[in-house]
Amino acid sequence: MTGSPARPGAGHDRAGSRRGLSRPARAATTPPGKCLGKRGGRVIATATGPSGDASGRPPRLIVVRHGQPIVDREALPRLTWQEYVGWWQRYEASSLKPGQVPPKALLAATARAPFLFASIRPRAIETAQAIAGARHVRSDPMFVEAALPPPRWGKRQLLPKTWNKWARLWWMFGHSLEDEPKSAAKARARQAAARLVETAEAGGHDVVLCAHGWFNRMLRPEFARLGWRCVRDGGDSYWSFRVYERR
Repeated sequence: MTGSPARPGAGHDRAGSRRGLSRPARAATTPPGKCLGKRGGRVIATATGPSGDASGRPPRLIVVRHGQPIVDREALPRLTWQEYVGWWQRYEASSLKPGQVPPKALLAATARAPFLFASIRPRAIETAQAIAGARHVRSDPMFVEAALPPPRWGKRQLLPKTWNKWARLWWMFGHSLEDEPKSAAKARARQAAARLVETAEAGGHDVVLCAHGWFNRMLRPEFARLGWRCVRDGGDSYWSFRVYERR
């Protein structure tokens, strides 16, 4: 597998450049997990607070899932668990599938952020660059996806998307192989949430993170613990996003 993520805080600034990255799939209308926002991408609440951007609106956190990678998790062939380890490494290193453009709603929601955060994975960086235009993208290993260590099931062969589900389930119950365990990932999510909140509150502006499906979900309870609630829930599909505001 890919091993534990590199030391948080060791990211880089990158100049954003819009890529000719087909229109992404619509966001899921019934995302898993708990979020106070209306499902299906509707805004249901407006926060109030003493600080905000030039418009006077309080700062928000916008958490985005990356676009569709070029490595297809639904494609054949079926893989053994050892082969899936190699497949996941290729997925982690893959770029976005060409021809994608960010949804208009996402561009509008992120327009006020002066810069964007992203994980160090190419699919996350390229997603942020497609949104950013001329703004900088700050990549950091703190925001990488939680590990997907597969169970050691001999010669059983499954599609990558099926291994994804089993690997996540086993990881949730403590299986990690040589990867980052659940406890460490939870601590990293708490650290990441604190950094995003601190950036928003200190700067008084929106903060955007382009990261990964499961890690983005791990941020939700951490934001809630810090007093931020989800007011727009776009689900977990590619290019989806959630918006958080201070309660």
